[in-house]
This record gives sequence, C-alpha cells and structure tokens, in this order.
Amino acid sequence: MSGEFPKNAEEARLDRDATREELTETLEALGHKLDVKARVKENVDEKLDQATAKVAGVTNEPTAVKFRQGADAVRANPVPVFAGVLGLLILIRLILRRRQS
Repeated sequence: MSGEFPKNAEEARLDRDATREELTETLEALGHKLDVKARVKENVDEKLDQATAKVAGVTNEPTAVKFRQGADAVRANPVPVFAGVLGLLILIRLILRRRQS
C-alpha cells in the first residue's frame, strides 16, 4: 500500500498480507546470509565445478570425472587426507634436517 491508514477491513487485510510476504522474504534472505556453512559449501561447489571444467579442457572427460570424485571424497572425509599431508610434511622436514647435519 502507499503508507496511508487503511480505509476499510479489506485494505487492512491486503496491507497485512503484503507486509507478511515482505517480512517472509526478508527473513529468508537474512537466514541465507547468516548460514555461513551453506554459503561456504556453495562456494566450494562452484570452485570445484570450475576446476573440473579446467581439468576437462586440459585432459579428457574421464580424468575430469575422476578428479571430481576425488575432490568429493576428500570433502566427505578430510581427516585422512589432512593426516597424510601432515605426515608428508613431517617426513620432508626430517629429511631436510638430516641433510643439513
């Protein structure tokens, strides 16, 4: 409505319904903005799609599919990958330390 006081009950109901719809939209937008976990997941999915497309452009389609499957597996269970990378870094550090002495 135009911000004026409703003249009858029907205008009041229409104004109320319009206000409810606006509030619902606003709350949904705020809820999406505050859901950081979902936004991060969407961003990661978008980046993985871009990376998969680049891999498909450089190699062939089956390789790109394997790349995406591997990325999804890492996202589903990152602890073993993190532990492996950490172990590799420790091993490299030990090797470099022995070579220096």
